[in-house]
Amino acid sequence: MDILPEVAKLIKRMFGIETSTIQAKKLMILGPCTFETILRTIDNLAIATRNMLALIDDVHFWKWQRNIRIAAESSDIFFGYFQRGQAIFTRRISVKFVATKQIAKGEVIFEEKPLVCSQFLWNEFYRYAACEYCLSPLEIAEENVRRLSGDSNISLPFPEMNVVDQSQHVPCRNCKVVYCSQNCFESAWSEYHQLLCLDSARLDPEHPLNKLCDFWKNIHFPPETCSILLFAKLVAKLRLSSNKAEILERIAEFCHSTVELDSSLIHKLMGEQFQEQIEVLRQMCHDAFYCEEAAAWFTPDGFRSILALIGRNGQGVGTSSLSAWLKNCEQLNIPQIERKRFDKMVDRIYEKCDEESGSFLNCEGSALYMLQSLCNHSCDPNADITFPYHNHVLVLRATKAIFPGEEICVSYLNECDRDRSRHSRSKALSENYLFHCGCSKCEAQKNDPDVTSEDDDDEEEDSNYEDDEDENEVMK
Repeated sequence: MDILPEVAKLIKRMFGIETSTIQAKKLMILGPCTFETILRTIDNLAIATRNMLALIDDVHFWKWQRNIRIAAESSDIFFGYFQRGQAIFTRRISVKFVATKQIAKGEVIFEEKPLVCSQFLWNEFYRYAACEYCLSPLEIAEENVRRLSGDSNISLPFPEMNVVDQSQHVPCRNCKVVYCSQNCFESAWSEYHQLLCLDSARLDPEHPLNKLCDFWKNIHFPPETCSILLFAKLVAKLRLSSNKAEILERIAEFCHSTVELDSSLIHKLMGEQFQEQIEVLRQMCHDAFYCEEAAAWFTPDGFRSILALIGRNGQGVGTSSLSAWLKNCEQLNIPQIERKRFDKMVDRIYEKCDEESGSFLNCEGSALYMLQSLCNHSCDPNADITFPYHNHVLVLRATKAIFPGEEICVSYLNECDRDRSRHSRSKALSENYLFHCGCSKCEAQKNDPDVTSEDDDDEEEDSNYEDDEDENEVMK
């Protein structure tokens, strides 16, 4: 049995494109990340027999001892693709992001625009106004703080410190969705919006896309972590692209989970109580924006895989005209007395916003980034993800000096959680990201007691209580 024709058939079924056996052979040598997709499809379609697996092993694909290095857009970094272990049944792909020269603390490692980006549906529903394409805020700071605080009488000084220029805003002439600039509108229109534009049906609850969005909101409550519109935009972008193979290849470059993890990822994405709704969601996506070019994504197995891909690789994006205005105001050279009055005013504003809106202060969404998705986690990271342009452009910046050969890592945990016990960090990563961390910090703390930070806090409270009791006994 020749494996190459079978691989060609799988590519056709998965991507909907014809592939010769020669092209299939070329695809096989691109690297483990690409071929992992094919292997997962073999699993999903239940056509992987022991003989088939043995043939793959005979090709020595999974026994490569060398790294495949692919040059990145930046000369400072390269990607190393590794296969850990010999058994194909326990295959694990590790992607490392490694510096090739010294990078100084604070230096920008790369900037990146996403493949697709979408505002969270509940965030949009609660009138967090953002550009439909780049998520840049559409409210000036004063409008923003009035809405968040519920106080229409608040007036902010220094209006020249606003980052929002409402004179540049452009609505879609058909559906009236607003963009922050003509460039964003034209980019959205050429990439996906001409297919997803609802025109006069934007407020029609019976339109398939509106029904899908309402259904998603009812199974994915705040705090949101993903948007089904990422899938819709991926499909539309594929349909409109003049180079469909390139789009498919870019999507294939994202870190794919194994079949066994797909269900767990969806479980975390949607919650246990909504697992049975996946088939309904798939059918609604089919009704709203099905296309032949992405037919495999609409099959039951393909749909679960694309949901898992989005859930695993989606990077949260947050923008705020209020915080941008405040950051600009911090650069003002004003008298100390005026600075103190200003700081007190800001404190009162945030207190009011907290009372009215809680912690939900930003325009929030999710996006898929090619380079960022390759960054591994460390509990002691040497790089940090930022959004300094108040839109979807991601900037990776070094938080400490990075030397040649050193892996560039970010943290999937917030700063507070990184300071918790090793067991607490491991628990959070296992539950939310489905992996166990083996970074240098975790290795150094591997012999620490297996208690969470909450347990430590409880023990400290109990100890303090006992000390108080002893002190009372002495006083008697």
